[in-house]
Amino acid sequence: MAPWSKRGGRLVFDIVTAPTRAKLADGRDLLFFSLPGHTPAPVVDRRPLPERDPRQSQLRFDRTTGQWVIVAALRQDRTYKPPADQCPLCPGPTGLTSEVPAPEYDVVVFENRFPSLCGSGELQVPDGIVPVPGYGRCEVICFSSDHTGSFCDLDSAHARLVVDAWRHRTVDLMAEPGVEQVFCFENRGEEIGVTLSHPHGQIYGYPYLTPRTATMLEQARVHRNRCGRNLFEDLLAGEVADGSRVVARTTSFTAFVPFAARWPVEVHIYPNRFVHNLGDLSDVELDDFAQIYLDLLRRFDRLYSAPLPYMSALHQYTDTDAQREGYFHVELMSIRRSATALKYLAASESAMDAFISDVMPEAVAQRLRELG
Repeated sequence: MAPWSKRGGRLVFDIVTAPTRAKLADGRDLLFFSLPGHTPAPVVDRRPLPERDPRQSQLRFDRTTGQWVIVAALRQDRTYKPPADQCPLCPGPTGLTSEVPAPEYDVVVFENRFPSLCGSGELQVPDGIVPVPGYGRCEVICFSSDHTGSFCDLDSAHARLVVDAWRHRTVDLMAEPGVEQVFCFENRGEEIGVTLSHPHGQIYGYPYLTPRTATMLEQARVHRNRCGRNLFEDLLAGEVADGSRVVARTTSFTAFVPFAARWPVEVHIYPNRFVHNLGDLSDVELDDFAQIYLDLLRRFDRLYSAPLPYMSALHQYTDTDAQREGYFHVELMSIRRSATALKYLAASESAMDAFISDVMPEAVAQRLRELG
């Protein structure tokens, strides 16, 4: 049974304890997710923030590729590598210094002050070469109030709380009018382009299917029409049967380096049964997911002498005609190809989307197995 129900045409979360809600000075939503026995105590946000402009982002349709491009010039003003004592993601008990006006917190989610997408509405391809409003929603999720930590430093209960927050926001945003895809992700490391070192991720509600998602769903449709089976289920079964690229396997999840890995370090985490998104997983499966996710991130950090820069992408789908073949999974990727070298997306990758891998997937899988 799914951990949500449909009431009045809207998905309503049933299992996770409802977060404590507050408002920031400019009207943005702030949600506190807390461990058992912890009671959040937000204070009034007293910062003199400017009024939000829903026109601060726009979408432009590239007719040569059939893809949308987000233009969000306001992001140029976002906070850039502040000193630790000025971090906007650390608790702000005075209500004057932080995006989280509270003396402490476990996990928080808030609307991004400098969003790529903002506002609600139905997206339509324009007739001419004209911009349209950048409908959608961008949220920030802070994994912990500890400025110097990282996701892999969390204990099991805290990691599960982050997963619960991801699940809550996924179900909530999927019910928003105009949202076609919900994407939870994390960028870690300055090499990736991170401008705030405090452990955090982001959650996007796109008004369209992203190009990679659309491509994967099309391949799944072709596979279904050709052999009558789900593409992702067959890929998982093939990786398990081969075994050479499997990194870890539990009762509920399997982690493996994909056969055609594009990144120097790349691991995919699949549930062992078909589900569309986090909202379809049971409590036991969510426990297992938090554990294997922590396990993989900790293996990543044991690869070299310094923490591994990485990107984490949760691929989620809805039970609609367009997305029904989509199989929930996580893709973990790093641009570090050795202890001293990075993988840059140069002309072949950036201009032609033709990836060239510098390492053998089987060798990466073997190394990660050894680090378990």
